[in-house]
Amino acid sequence: MQPADRLICSASARRLVLWGGLGAGALALSSLAAFAQGHALMINVSPSLPYWAIWVTRGTPVHRGDIILFDPPASPLLVKHFGAKPKPFGKRVSGVPGDIITEQNRIYFVNGEAVAKAKLESRFGEPLALGPTGRVPQGCYFVTSEHKDGFDSRYAAIGWICGPRILGVGRPIL
Repeated sequence: MQPADRLICSASARRLVLWGGLGAGALALSSLAAFAQGHALMINVSPSLPYWAIWVTRGTPVHRGDIILFDPPASPLLVKHFGAKPKPFGKRVSGVPGDIITEQNRIYFVNGEAVAKAKLESRFGEPLALGPTGRVPQGCYFVTSEHKDGFDSRYAAIGWICGPRILGVGRPIL
């Protein structure tokens, strides 16, 4: 083979490798983008959950005991405590569709089992209206937190958390 032929072959090989690399890179980026649409890493800055890093999977079924991340409903109380655009909330699912939620002396029960106690007022002194009771509607959940100051379904400003608000199911990783 002549030196000029080797140079052409070498240039062709380099071009082929370059195009192959670009194709592989594009495929990797599109796969990563598709993965990112269904997953996210959330950093928790609230003391209402004991985890600071949560892996979120969108579109998976929600079960009792899961942590769900959701957009909280807008209310003046929420704005005062968390700002006009609060970050997503993460809470534990205590009640699932069909469960019966009752309240007695500010203690909430799911199917007769105590799950949380509601405070009388917020950390800024506003009275806290009690959240919903009765049968958890289809597509909705009753969420709570182990933290004494957790702001969750115990309070009317949060209430049931229903499908459109749910961002995904979280799995603690740290």
